[in-house]
Amino acid sequence: MFSLSVVVPVFNSAQSLSLLCTQLFPILNEISEQYELILVNDGSRDKSWETICKLAEEYHWISGINLMRNYGQHNALLSGIRSAKHDIIVTMDDDLQNPPEEIPKLLEKLGEGYDVVYGTPQDERHGLWRDLASQITKLALQNAMGAKTARSVSAFRVFYTQMRDAFANYESSYVSIDVLLTWGTTYFAAIPVRHDARQLGQSNYTLRKLVVHALNMMTGFSILPLQLASLVGFVFTLLGFGLFVFVIGRFLIQGVSVPGFPFLASTIVIFSGAQLFALGIIGEYLARMHFRMMGRPVYTIRSTTAKDGSVL
Repeated sequence: MFSLSVVVPVFNSAQSLSLLCTQLFPILNEISEQYELILVNDGSRDKSWETICKLAEEYHWISGINLMRNYGQHNALLSGIRSAKHDIIVTMDDDLQNPPEEIPKLLEKLGEGYDVVYGTPQDERHGLWRDLASQITKLALQNAMGAKTARSVSAFRVFYTQMRDAFANYESSYVSIDVLLTWGTTYFAAIPVRHDARQLGQSNYTLRKLVVHALNMMTGFSILPLQLASLVGFVFTLLGFGLFVFVIGRFLIQGVSVPGFPFLASTIVIFSGAQLFALGIIGEYLARMHFRMMGRPVYTIRSTTAKDGSVL
């Protein structure tokens, strides 16, 4: 039977932690003989850390990590993932919106040959602006991940612990767990799960935080902005060249033009577009240097064979 490590980033959720543990215990005890819950306090301003310490004293299967400041949800997740001891990692939010009863469904899907399985909310209980920001984030994530399941990702996910080997040396301050998982596998799946309304407190993920996260993913894990800059420069170069041909042609055919202005305007447009195009090309090379500095692995070993031919 597999063993489980549940990782939960915590931010200002002292009220919900005890209830979360109460809901998790019977589920984990039923589906696994070995399990743990890692609560990562991400610089909470309430009594979350004190609550975590009490829970860790009361339950042997609970442990806590206290970060020195608020680093962000994905950074907190990464610290918990690197501390996990068991075969399979489950990540979920601290707001009780991810029902522990749905974990067996994710594990069942994982057993069908996938490496990562997401629990996609059947009916998200957020406001209009939050839902809009979530869609923007998922669009950015789709470009960064390059995976079909990018539009179905959520904080409720299960994956094999060995997936973390793919990003063991990752040290950049901009973290996206979903993008990092693509470094180790392409076997993703997503299934619909129940999504409960938040029972206590208010959401800590604001519109601003989601937009900033989307921008970080686009600039930190994708060269799409640089490609757009190259495309804009190329388009403006073509427009400028077309305007230049039009001005010269009109002058040669009709002999009419605004003295000096059309030629000067078209020349400015051409050179401005050319400069943007050149900067975009330079940016492409800088982006490749940027990816190398990330420490992205050349390959990740799934398994090896022993001398007798068996698979390790």
